[in-house]
Amino acid sequence: MSRLPTAVIAAVTLVVGFAVAQGTGVRWLGGVVLAAGLLWCAARSVRRAGPVRTAGAGAVALAAFAGSHVVADVLGPWPSVLLAALVAGVGVWLLVDRADAGRAVRVTTHA
Repeated sequence: MSRLPTAVIAAVTLVVGFAVAQGTGVRWLGGVVLAAGLLWCAARSVRRAGPVRTAGAGAVALAAFAGSHVVADVLGPWPSVLLAALVAGVGVWLLVDRADAGRAVRVTTHA
């Protein structure tokens, strides 16, 4: 593959956004990183996978982000963020980066 998959960027965005928020103590700054990463991934994905799959990938990433807050009390902050990054990355890969993402499924029958 000649380019870095969007799934990697999506996953790294979650981790870096959290690291920025934790490291600076300024939560909104981490939110800026997350928003910038989400917008960049969406702009990159819409050409390849179309608007519906791109919106689905964004929804998966946002759900993973929200879910990380829910499970943080049980797992701890960093494990929950890493789990969210994994979930977001897999979701984006399935919806955007797979070789057949955005292509119509062709069904053939043999008579």
